[in-house]
Amino acid sequence: MGFDTSEDKARPSGFGARHWQAILLFVGMMINYFQRVNISAAIVPMTQSTAGAPFYNWDTSDKSLILSSFFWGYVVSQVPAGLLAKRFGAKLVLGVATAIGGILCFFHPMAANSGWESVCVLRVFTGLVQGTVYPCVHTLLAKWVPRTERGFLTTGIYSGAQFGTAVILVTSGFIFESSMGWPGLFYLSGGLSLAWALLFFWQAANEPATASRISKSEQEYIESLTGSNSASQSMPVPWMSIFTSPAFYGLLAAHCGFTWGFYTLLTEMPTYMSSVLQLNVKSNAFLSSLPYFAMGLLCLVVSPISDLLINRGTISITTARKLFNSIGQWGPMACLIGLGYMTADEKTWAILLLTLAVGINAGCACGYLINHIDLSPNFAGPMMGVTNGIAGVTSIVAPLAVGAILNNEEDSSQWRLVFFITGGVYLVCNTLFVIFGKATVQPWNEAPSMSSTMTLRNNLETDSRTIAPTSDKDHRF
Repeated sequence: MGFDTSEDKARPSGFGARHWQAILLFVGMMINYFQRVNISAAIVPMTQSTAGAPFYNWDTSDKSLILSSFFWGYVVSQVPAGLLAKRFGAKLVLGVATAIGGILCFFHPMAANSGWESVCVLRVFTGLVQGTVYPCVHTLLAKWVPRTERGFLTTGIYSGAQFGTAVILVTSGFIFESSMGWPGLFYLSGGLSLAWALLFFWQAANEPATASRISKSEQEYIESLTGSNSASQSMPVPWMSIFTSPAFYGLLAAHCGFTWGFYTLLTEMPTYMSSVLQLNVKSNAFLSSLPYFAMGLLCLVVSPISDLLINRGTISITTARKLFNSIGQWGPMACLIGLGYMTADEKTWAILLLTLAVGINAGCACGYLINHIDLSPNFAGPMMGVTNGIAGVTSIVAPLAVGAILNNEEDSSQWRLVFFITGGVYLVCNTLFVIFGKATVQPWNEAPSMSSTMTLRNNLETDSRTIAPTSDKDHRF
């Protein structure tokens, strides 16, 4: 079924169904990041003697394995998750996976009593269900978000990851010092996950056509400006075309660079603040959360700027994606170089640089993160599964590399090497995105047999350059 590709559809005024879906997904991202990040926060009190809570004598290598084991399952489930979302609907897959992840949270304290190996097993299973999140959300975004609002709505939804990370880190200090102790963090994560899954099953929809509360005008507006075909559920994924596309490899490089940097800091920042900056558990928890609040807020700042520049025809979508991704990776690279020379006597500067290193990552939300939808609205979910799966390998390698480098967690020179390596990864990966990246809908987005293919493709390629008419702006950068 082809879509009306006219740009004359008026944007419905007021709060619409797409905004409600966006709120549901924003909260869902927060909740799923509770499942993902709780171990990063809890690993510090789990290995320190604190009143009223058990603790374990796990060495640095054991902790690195625990922190990386999540990604062993996460990597494996990415591509299957994208295909399942395409086949059975992202609503079902995401809702079930979040509920299962919530149930797994309840078993973490019990597993810790059995040994670090048992915790690793639970984290692998948590990673398996968490691997569904990005492919499913991308599948839903391709159906629900008009391209004229793609920057703001998509970035707003994904900023839930940063706010979820920040909330779990800032509240963890109070939870650790409460009567619940560190096990309470896992119980709360599990309960909230189950509650959200029930709400999601009740209120969410796979696409505007199946939503229970949506106006006809909003449905037509969304469907005319997504480029995602309702028949895509039965369309075969053009794997050969995807894997021979230079633009795909540019996107993959950017995704890998972001993941290495983001998860190195996410998993290791509490340890760095405790061991090098000599901060106590409560201060550590609060200050570890600051960078993610900063990133979440900056996501909501840069996304409307990106949309404004594109919709006014100031720059092409391709230029916008590369510009903001460069800010989001090269900016943190500079901060990490400076951070490598900080000591315990320079806590304030170290915390500022850490906050900027993570916060400026917000630019990537208007860069590589939505580039899958630019290249192929119909196959954004499976593509996200592939890039997130491959990038997930770096999430395994990064904590293990840190564990191999850090013989002494209090040695700032060893941390300097960690930060320099991370900065180098940012430099190389974003350079590849700048060289090979694109933001035009690719020819393989539509099935060759579809009669409307060429008309829709040409229209969308024009729109992907910029919403306003331009002359070959897409090829300037």
